[in-house]
Amino acid sequence: MGTKGIKIVGMDVNELLNLLNRAFADEWLAYYQYWIGAKVVRGPNKEAAIAELTQHATDEQNHATMIALRIIQLGGMPITKPEDWYRMTNCGYDAPDDPFVKKVVEQNIKGEQCAIETYNKLLQKTKETDPVTYNIILQILQQEVEHEEDLQALLEDIEVMLKGGR
Repeated sequence: MGTKGIKIVGMDVNELLNLLNRAFADEWLAYYQYWIGAKVVRGPNKEAAIAELTQHATDEQNHATMIALRIIQLGGMPITKPEDWYRMTNCGYDAPDDPFVKKVVEQNIKGEQCAIETYNKLLQKTKETDPVTYNIILQILQQEVEHEEDLQALLEDIEVMLKGGR
């Protein structure tokens, strides 16, 4: 941990570490939601959904890595027990118990919308106080917005297929 790097943070570092750990929990739950969804999904346009879900899972895992490294830079410890993800999550977890492709995609859209809201709040909180965290969060937020867009386009395709191509 860099002492000067911590000193430039213009907010309560413990508060920031808590917010980052909550985002860290969200990323791991999102990773698993995408990963398991890609394994169990069924229905029309399933192959496109699998490709999208698999790519998003990889992105969410990368987000978790970015956040963990920032937590460590700030002298904190990323959540070490998966059971704590549920306690700390902002966005929760929607198990794909109904593996129908439309339902799985809708669940993931809901997760992305929560992530966008969460990261936007974190972005506003760090905008004037922590340029390093701000830049990390901005990068993640950009990808979450892309994920929502990708999933909504996929949902539109699925809905067209379900209506018989109209």
